Amino acid sequence: MNNPKVIDVLVIGAGPSGTALAIDLVRRGLDVRIVDRAPHAFDGSRAKGVQPRSLEVLEDLGALNDVLAGGSTYPKLGLHAGPLAVPWKMFPHKEATPDVPYPNTWLIPQFRTDRALHARLSELGCAIEFGRELTELTQDEDTVVAKVTGTDGTEEIVARYLVGADGGSSAVRKQLGVGFVGTTDDSDRMLIVDASVTGLTRDRWHMWPGRSGKLVGACPLPDSDMFQWMIRLTPDEEPPSTKNDILSRIHDHTHNRRIQLHGIHWKSVFRPNIRLAESYRRGRVFLAGDAAHVHTPAGAQGLNTGIQDGYNLGWKLGQVLAGADPKLLDTYEAERQPIAAGVLGLSTEKWGGIAKLDPSSMKRGKDEQQLTLTYYGGPLAPADGMRTRTLRVGDRAPDAELLDADGVAARLFDAFRGPDFTAIAYGHDAARDLGQLPWPTAGARLKRLTVGPAATHGLTFSDPKSTLRRAYGLTGDSLLLIRPDGYLGHIATRDFLSRTQTAVRAMTPQAKSRTMPQHSHPSPGSGATA
Repeated sequence: MNNPKVIDVLVIGAGPSGTALAIDLVRRGLDVRIVDRAPHAFDGSRAKGVQPRSLEVLEDLGALNDVLAGGSTYPKLGLHAGPLAVPWKMFPHKEATPDVPYPNTWLIPQFRTDRALHARLSELGCAIEFGRELTELTQDEDTVVAKVTGTDGTEEIVARYLVGADGGSSAVRKQLGVGFVGTTDDSDRMLIVDASVTGLTRDRWHMWPGRSGKLVGACPLPDSDMFQWMIRLTPDEEPPSTKNDILSRIHDHTHNRRIQLHGIHWKSVFRPNIRLAESYRRGRVFLAGDAAHVHTPAGAQGLNTGIQDGYNLGWKLGQVLAGADPKLLDTYEAERQPIAAGVLGLSTEKWGGIAKLDPSSMKRGKDEQQLTLTYYGGPLAPADGMRTRTLRVGDRAPDAELLDADGVAARLFDAFRGPDFTAIAYGHDAARDLGQLPWPTAGARLKRLTVGPAATHGLTFSDPKSTLRRAYGLTGDSLLLIRPDGYLGHIATRDFLSRTQTAVRAMTPQAKSRTMPQHSHPSPGSGATA
């Protein structure tokens, strides 16, 4: 092919990680293609837990409504011991607060999460190209060339960057020769089955523990007659494959012959891979999601960690393509690989505890919800930076309930929504300096918000219930820079202008910039300009 068109980013893999990344890139106005070797979207329930932080990300990406409509909160566990079923609260139910709008893990089969993301990507005008497999990958200083084969033959796609989000057996990772360090225990297998079921109440996630780590579980899938069955196989056991064989295996373990299966919708044998890619980047090629890390299913971490991979990488690719220092892309691995390593340890510990029938391993709390994950101490969040009473640079930026200049209730997350940076000036002096902060004309824009006490005149927002002041730990004038992925990029409690400018330079193109008129403070819905 002579002089093929060069696109900005090619994404390999249309699961949650790749699709979340593609959404973020497309909404930045980038030229993106996304291909997947499967003939159609995934049909199973596999990764069925969406954590609170992921719900916040999905809201920003515009896919949350479909996810909420397709799921529910988790039911209590029902631990079966003979004829008795003991209720066990696996997930403590929490009420929403001003700083945490989605406090509970959401139960939704993965195929619905995938389709919600696919629908959002389609709304943005980007179609997933199914049935197209990567067969060869080369790169030079400026571009990546991918050979992709489908029913219509082989095509060479040339892109400035490529991201492999193509699962644990990633063709991209193998093409790069990146090591995938860890273990796979072939003797520890779980048969996962989505089946229509009668004879079992839907108000519990049923568990039938047994000796030597034997386990059968059945989790009701919302808005259906299906359960996700989890059948732990013995080391030498041949997985049952037919409906009758699977039902017989369930009956033998549960001793409940009222249970009937009326259709198998999807099944798979799972082996607990515990692996981490040695590198997340080679030149212009990146790894994300299961291509970079695979987990046990305990704690519902894999899908959620992958979505945040894409959310972290998207804005950085956009900024570098707009002219920011390419070193910004090095921070992707530096920030995300330690997170994945920690999550691998958490899910592995939970999985081992379940095998030993340790009740504490069935509990889920803040560690799994990913609200406290931080990039503090990383390349964009130095440990010697300023902090507030509650937050450090690199921490998640909480939500808050505010009032706009007209006295109308406004969520801080509504102000954050979109592909831009946000700066929050709290107090008069910080607001003055925010008005003078130069911002590049290229790349992501800056939304400038000013917030102060309810009685203060002339600020764009007031904080009458002190929800922002408490959540952000503010004790005086402060200027906060929020990254496009919702993490604190900088905190200044003095010398607002000079200190913030230094942080801005590491994350933005620096060729041209302009200063915001001092008294122009756009509201969240106004499409704030740089």
